[in-house]
Amino acid sequence: MSDADSLVIGIDAGTSVMKAVAFTLAGAQIDVAARPNRYTAGADGSATQDMDRTWADCAATLRELAERIPGLARRTAAIAVTGQGDGTWLVGAGNRPVGEAWLWLDARAAARTERLRRGPGERTRFETTGTGLSTCQQGPQLAEIAATEPERLARAETAMHCKDWLFLNLTGIRASDPSEASLGFGDFRTRAYDDSVIAALGLSRYRRLLPTIIDGSEQTCPLDAAAAAATGLRAGTPVSLGFMDIVSSGLGAGVYTRDTPAACTIIGSTGIHMRAVRNADFHLNAEGTGYAIALPVPGLVAQIQSNMAATLNLDWVLTLAADIAGQFGERPAPQAVMGRIEAWLEASAPGAMLYHPYISDAGERGPFIDPQARASFIGLRMGHRFADLVRAVIEGLGMAGRDCYAAMGEIPADVRLSGGAARSPGLRRLLSAAIGAPVRISARGEAGAAGAAMMAAVAIGAYRSMDDCLDEWVVPRLGALESPDPRLTTFYARHFDSYRVARDALPPVWSALASERSAADLTLSAAPLPVSVSAQMRKDERLKA
Repeated sequence: MSDADSLVIGIDAGTSVMKAVAFTLAGAQIDVAARPNRYTAGADGSATQDMDRTWADCAATLRELAERIPGLARRTAAIAVTGQGDGTWLVGAGNRPVGEAWLWLDARAAARTERLRRGPGERTRFETTGTGLSTCQQGPQLAEIAATEPERLARAETAMHCKDWLFLNLTGIRASDPSEASLGFGDFRTRAYDDSVIAALGLSRYRRLLPTIIDGSEQTCPLDAAAAAATGLRAGTPVSLGFMDIVSSGLGAGVYTRDTPAACTIIGSTGIHMRAVRNADFHLNAEGTGYAIALPVPGLVAQIQSNMAATLNLDWVLTLAADIAGQFGERPAPQAVMGRIEAWLEASAPGAMLYHPYISDAGERGPFIDPQARASFIGLRMGHRFADLVRAVIEGLGMAGRDCYAAMGEIPADVRLSGGAARSPGLRRLLSAAIGAPVRISARGEAGAAGAAMMAAVAIGAYRSMDDCLDEWVVPRLGALESPDPRLTTFYARHFDSYRVARDALPPVWSALASERSAADLTLSAAPLPVSVSAQMRKDERLKA
């Protein structure tokens, strides 16, 4: 098999979609197979996933990819797997699941996380891991399971993450990677477990659950016979355990290119802001928030702050427009509403009002943590129109990005943008000026799968180093640097001051509103709905039926 004929498969097991993507050894994307990656949400805050179904979906996706690409099994030089980070996937005897996986969305450990944050070892834990403590992480989740389901942990032999579980099914080997291991239980500088971190989480007695750490850019394991039969691929094919999805996506989108630590903002449902820094340059903020996630480059780490909601804010304001238009005629298609963004931006003035983009019901986590935080417009006037709302929402996304980058140190000089929303020139201009940094588009599709596949390509010797691989897979797909308008940048720097003053003043209001909502929920649940509301709800139900 020639190098020109060879392919690398990147598996990306997201929260809602499982993907298998084929790339050439030179980094060209050949084809994608995908299917829903389902989970169950409960009223108690639980969010769980059937582990066997997740593996079955992964295997089916690989079989579908083989149907789309002639000779895939023969042509596959390596397989790599990444997936949703955090969460708790317990494995017991015979490599069988011990109950369903707790996803990163699971909120059952929220109260325990708050208690751990107030613990005496929290600052030391943060300075070691470089990561703020969050309900989504495996450490607090294990602590919660230990307190509420001790018999489950007694049956468990290994605590894994989603990609680790898939790697186990592909190879028969229990392992985790340096990014996930050091984020939750170790030191990002050494990329190894740290007993003081484990003790701060109250998990010393469960140290046995932590698996061996494997760096998938240096080591592969063979696809075993059972997995070969399930996927249609060849037994013995090298399999690389990729780093977690956030940094795999950052790697694929260009958070780092040869000797040029840069930054990457992923504008998706959530907003991910990351910069590649040397270990010694990592900024530990006073608030104890953010993430330190190792990159598959020696001595380099991704420093990350993540907004709970990014394009979810844009979805809300555009849905508002469609809803209103639908009241007076045919409801416009989503793409038609989206196509109006540029015109709305042209029809509005900078800084017409402030918008804080905390639209998620889960509040905010970057660069501060407040589950009660909510979105708001400040400064509305009679003269404002819908275009001003749209512009304020997009400016709010830029302000939130600047807030996150400021919490990580200096504003970066080169921000690579990824995500569908980044295709909008107007949105890019506003983001660039609001953050105060030049931006460029990363044209890499399926960045997460690409990041994992790059690790496999290096591990099998197709490239001498990650830098060499980045030169071919990433650099040619980066657009030209787009510098912000200096006048707009100066204006938004002042606007950001107002944004921060309001953000710092709002927590008591958010708290009061949360209390009012709770009281209202109790009152309304005990009282009959007004006739008009009840009638409308019955009408809605008939229409749905």
